[in-house]
Amino acid sequence: MNSQPTIDILLVDDHAIVREGYRSLIGKQTDLQVIAEAGNGADAYRLYKECQPDVVVTDLTMPDLSGLELIGRIKQRDSKARILVFSMHQNPSFARQACRAGALGYVSKSSAPDILLQAIRDVYVGRHILSADIAQALALEKLGTETLALNSLTVREFEILRLLVEANTPDTIAKTLNISPKTVGNCHYLIKSKLGVSSDIELTRLAIKLNVVSLLDLADPA
Repeated sequence: MNSQPTIDILLVDDHAIVREGYRSLIGKQTDLQVIAEAGNGADAYRLYKECQPDVVVTDLTMPDLSGLELIGRIKQRDSKARILVFSMHQNPSFARQACRAGALGYVSKSSAPDILLQAIRDVYVGRHILSADIAQALALEKLGTETLALNSLTVREFEILRLLVEANTPDTIAKTLNISPKTVGNCHYLIKSKLGVSSDIELTRLAIKLNVVSLLDLADPA
């Protein structure tokens, strides 16, 4: 008899078809099961409180509450929460910020299915895990002045930067992150200061150069 415990998973991704594919993959494993799924961060946080999953598998880019903000809120509520990021972003800065927020693992969506499955098991037992492409990107990253400046941003500042260059208003950002518009304004100033830019146009150009956002994201936010 197999006495291996079943790992209960909360699956978070804003694309229903993508979730269906992951759920099907995970459902074929005898030791893994999806007990809840969400299409946005707000629903995911509510479901986390209700279901208490063993592992949260979440994307980063979602409407309203982002994956980074979700990780932070879950960890604030439960410091022992085990969270794995499964994202299209291969920029090592995203992986670094996700880990700073409290994620134990980061796997890119270009990884083979078995990498994701093993990562879930690793995170469940408390291991830190990065997919090979992310680990390599971190290892080979050239720490130029601009990259070092980007890495100096806090998780909150990094998230505000992403939202700013996607043309969100300060009021919208404040509402999304549950902070005051004044805090957004202060962080906006600090971000430009840390990154050595004097205007929002320069800030956007730098964000694109460092792959925080892409031109495609800016052209079609949906």
